[in-house]
Amino acid sequence: CTTDPAVVSQADTVISVVGTPIDEYLNPRFEIMRDFVEQYQAYLRAGQLLVLRSTLYPGSTTRVERLLQDKGLALEVAFCPERVAEGAALEEITSLPQVVAGCTAPAQERAEALFRLLTTVIIPMAPLGAELTKLFNNVWRYVQFAVANQFYMIATDYGMNFYDIHHAMTDQYPRAQNFPRAGFAAGPCLFKDTMQLSAFHNNSFFLGHAAMLINEGMPAYVVERASRRFPLAEMTVGILGMTFKADSDDARDSLSFKLRKILQTQCRTVLCTDPYLNDPTFTPLPETLAKAELLFIGAPHSVYRTLDFGDTPVIDIWNAVRRPEVAQ
Repeated sequence: CTTDPAVVSQADTVISVVGTPIDEYLNPRFEIMRDFVEQYQAYLRAGQLLVLRSTLYPGSTTRVERLLQDKGLALEVAFCPERVAEGAALEEITSLPQVVAGCTAPAQERAEALFRLLTTVIIPMAPLGAELTKLFNNVWRYVQFAVANQFYMIATDYGMNFYDIHHAMTDQYPRAQNFPRAGFAAGPCLFKDTMQLSAFHNNSFFLGHAAMLINEGMPAYVVERASRRFPLAEMTVGILGMTFKADSDDARDSLSFKLRKILQTQCRTVLCTDPYLNDPTFTPLPETLAKAELLFIGAPHSVYRTLDFGDTPVIDIWNAVRRPEVAQ
């Protein structure tokens, strides 16, 4: 384990976990991959296998191969997308099939041999097909979450409990078993990859844009609903959980911070707490519970399920704390 890039020259196989993010205008940033090649070209050598592992804008694998060729570097290049869910990586890394896409037949053969060390199930693909496989997987989840969130809004606007309906939809009904719950659909992948797919399809992925508007609009929706019931301008409110998913310390692109920003424009005081994050602007959980006159569940950490909220109302779009009186 080292931070010395020179050791890259000693390896037969180089695995890159550099991906393509999006910029503030929702455009893919391929220059990240160009910068990666330029940063490490002095340490790469002919005959190596370069495996690109992170989510890429479609076409990036072959563009990396061309960049290397233009620099006189005869490497074999393959794209083998990482597909594990955060929190389940150690289990899924060996149980999930591995998608393997080499730019050449030798790259395909070598990459398949590498990933057979993890699993016997290999799915060979062309690079573009593998890139779209990864994007389609993530975008499908994002769209599913958007449908659940839209249904939550509809049910709530008509005075119904979404989770009563969710139970009726899914209980012993096989065609709805995978229907997700409502919540903040966030994190470093799903939104980004939906926008990447849209950019790839000439910004005509209308379903993806609609999903983005719904999911990114959830914090504003819950605040607007709360403002109908409570005098927010006079209140101290608390947000429990600031990471993007339950029982995780990953706060990247968490919508809890968007919720905080909106609440700060509406409320007297906003307190935030999270057992997995060390942030000087946060307050300890006991202090948040003691001072808040209204609570929002930002991330459904399991520790919140057994809390005693007393008479403090709780807005819980996740249905995480499982109390009948906790509702929108």
